[in-house]
Amino acid sequence: MSMTSIQFPLWLRFVLLAGLTVLVAGASLLAYRSYSHPVTLSVAVGSLDGEAAKSMSAIASKLVSMNAPVRLTITDTGTALAAASMFAAGKADLAVVRGDVGDLSQAQAVVVVSHVVALVIVPANSSIDSMSKLKGHTVGVVGENVNSRLLDVLSQEYGLVRPKVFKDVALADARHALQSKQIGALLVVIPLSPKYLSLVRGLFQQGAKESPTLISIDSAGAIASSERAYESFDVPKGTLRGAPANPDDDLTTLRTALYLVASKTLSSDLIATFTQTLMNVRRDLMVEQPIFSQIAAPSTDADAYLSLHPGAAAFYNGTQQSFMDEYGNWIYLTPMILGGLATVLAAAWKFLGIQPAASDAPLDSLYALVRRIRKADTSAELETIEDRIDDILKTQQAKAADGDDSAVDAATLNVAAHRLESLIHARQLVTRTNR
Repeated sequence: MSMTSIQFPLWLRFVLLAGLTVLVAGASLLAYRSYSHPVTLSVAVGSLDGEAAKSMSAIASKLVSMNAPVRLTITDTGTALAAASMFAAGKADLAVVRGDVGDLSQAQAVVVVSHVVALVIVPANSSIDSMSKLKGHTVGVVGENVNSRLLDVLSQEYGLVRPKVFKDVALADARHALQSKQIGALLVVIPLSPKYLSLVRGLFQQGAKESPTLISIDSAGAIASSERAYESFDVPKGTLRGAPANPDDDLTTLRTALYLVASKTLSSDLIATFTQTLMNVRRDLMVEQPIFSQIAAPSTDADAYLSLHPGAAAFYNGTQQSFMDEYGNWIYLTPMILGGLATVLAAAWKFLGIQPAASDAPLDSLYALVRRIRKADTSAELETIEDRIDDILKTQQAKAADGDDSAVDAATLNVAAHRLESLIHARQLVTRTNR
């Protein structure tokens, strides 16, 4: 049973080839747009005063204005705890979180946004001069839920009964609670920036002879050794007030880092690009907002409390891929792809059934005379054909003499010419007989 190939009309073959071309071009354009289009990452952020969201929004705006390859969408969750919870639930790619708040099992550090310091403050002339003397007093805590882990640590270290000692107090109500003696001390966890220190000073009565007192967390070193989210930190002399200095000497307390973290599922290349862009943005914005000067690289140690994202590590360690590392495969594959494309085009050309126009080669011209000889009715026509054969032979002999590579070799020409002469002779006999 013989099989015959299906032959499509030429117009249909053109339509099919045009459709294939459009499909390939569209897929290529889509791939290019996908590669070159900025990647948008969602960020969960929250703070009691809303400043964290404002700072991240400033960064997001800067990324847009500089046409950065990575963009941010900000979700203000209201508190650091809510931001950590949103991130842990997989509802955000990035989050600004405290090292001691929430579930950070899926988090890897990108940058340290800031450090927040625990300040235990009592009004002027208070009898409380140490952490152990907080027993029997009420300590107002701004953001008790956010500081839950810190309160547990302090309660355990100093033998405090947390429900009896620590009480949640809103920032707006803290000044009244102090003045009315509803609380005997205040615990805040803040960055040591002029804005927040000024806010704290405003909660206490100030005078030439009276000033609030900072209480030392003297066991900070021991706490930090067992609770790696914290580190011992010395509040510099004169932090609350310069003259007279308050505190009058460096004072030991605890602090923890405020991280910008990324999900472990995000690619290293993406986070490396984002980290580099973020550090460039920091240099531009810190002139307008000094708090951005606190942005720094996290610990790159293998045993760091919060592991570094591989992409961020590549940027900090200077191991980002070079041009050849990143595009070497493309450079190697491009000739192969072009070769494959040439094969496809050749197949398409064959599919269309387009044949090159008949050439005017000497042998083709000679063989084309066969039909004329067989149809010739007079000796004059045959003589004209003989003249044409002579012209072709002379032309090829001239080319051969000039060393032209396109000239047909003499032996081949002689064979063709001999056959034509035999046909002419036979045709002459026929024409003479017909007379």
